[in-house]
Amino acid sequence: MPSKFRSRQLNQPAGRTRKDIWYKLDLSATVYPTLQRRDFSSVYRLSVTLKEEIDAALLQQALDLTLPRFPTYKVTIRKGLFWRYLEPNNRPGPFVQEDIKNPCMPMHFKSNNRYLIRLYYYGRRISFEAHHCLGDGTGGMCLLQTLTAVYLGLQGHAIPPSGFVLDLNEAPDPEELEDAYMRYATAKVKPPRPAAKTYRIRGTKEPFYTLNIIDGILSVKEVIAVSKKYGATITEYLNAVLLYALLQKQSNEFHLKYKPVRIAMPVNLRRFFPSKTLRNFITMVYPSIDPRLGEYSFEEIVTEVHNYMRYYINKKFLCGDITTNAATKHNFLIRVVPLFIKDFVVRTFYTRVQDKNSSAGLTNMGALRVPEEMKPYIERFDICMGQPFSSRTNCAIISFEDTLTINFASSIVEADVERYFFRKLVQDGLHVKIESNRTGTI
Repeated sequence: MPSKFRSRQLNQPAGRTRKDIWYKLDLSATVYPTLQRRDFSSVYRLSVTLKEEIDAALLQQALDLTLPRFPTYKVTIRKGLFWRYLEPNNRPGPFVQEDIKNPCMPMHFKSNNRYLIRLYYYGRRISFEAHHCLGDGTGGMCLLQTLTAVYLGLQGHAIPPSGFVLDLNEAPDPEELEDAYMRYATAKVKPPRPAAKTYRIRGTKEPFYTLNIIDGILSVKEVIAVSKKYGATITEYLNAVLLYALLQKQSNEFHLKYKPVRIAMPVNLRRFFPSKTLRNFITMVYPSIDPRLGEYSFEEIVTEVHNYMRYYINKKFLCGDITTNAATKHNFLIRVVPLFIKDFVVRTFYTRVQDKNSSAGLTNMGALRVPEEMKPYIERFDICMGQPFSSRTNCAIISFEDTLTINFASSIVEADVERYFFRKLVQDGLHVKIESNRTGTI
């Protein structure tokens, strides 16, 4: 086996065994296991489509070589008296599987030899799924790109480490394993959370284990041109389109009174606070429109979103948000409360308050870069936020070269929001190719 694919174990103090190593859940990760249900897990999916058919045996070999370089992904989750934690998992696996129709299915902690990741293949596509308690999309993309580079390397295509492609011969940087939230929770004030109830989508719940996926494939150049026409970035424009679709959905339903529509949008904090962490390091912002103030034109919606983003997405506000979130870990009384009480309180708060603060979710990973040597073998990337916690739709956006992919995932039958969304894009002159795992008309 080529020496460039040999992995090394973490440097360990003398006398320390692998069983002695464990990782605290990061600040965001503490919530995700609490929300676990028989029919719900916080699982996301990242995919890369290559230009040649996938060799399953070679992909398994690439996974076996790559995973030890990511120690916080080669783990199982354990439960203590006060907190959950991650422990190295040396069981066989995880094993590459042929892809399934409904992605991001619940990931039960004792199944799959206790691994919290899955790797699928179908045709030319490799799909990586991870439980959110391990890390966010940035960490997952780093693992997927490194895995893809190793896979291509085993085929004879040398891909040098760069960007998201890590060097398997280097031990993990301690900063890759850190809870970066706690390093940057330094504000002197803890800003409050938005608390007003928002418009919630009414829909017919699909049967258990059903996740409806609708993908829209667009040209990056075309989307940039339309966004500039409105004086907005791609993220601002697509947020505005989703708010517009939610307003359309609400106005066409029976209701006694209008409610605000609000989007929960994660922000990658690495853009503002230097960190190499491969764990969770995001916070949420909530662009919104309140139709009770009057009827909004689409141009007005774009302006509202543009101004909101400029005002809230900056280092000072985000530092305050991190500090608010970190307050629970700093509080001595909360720290000594038994885990089952923490679970009950967090689950109740999330169900009754937090989940009702937004009408939909939207994440944009932005334009992906890969090493130049890797580009000729890649067609596109995809991202799926996975199952919504309640009846709503989640939207995820990613782009590579001139291909921009918009993914909607929902567990309800109705696709009205998605229809309004893509119809608006077409009205703005964009060419949209639709793909879906639905069997009927979208």
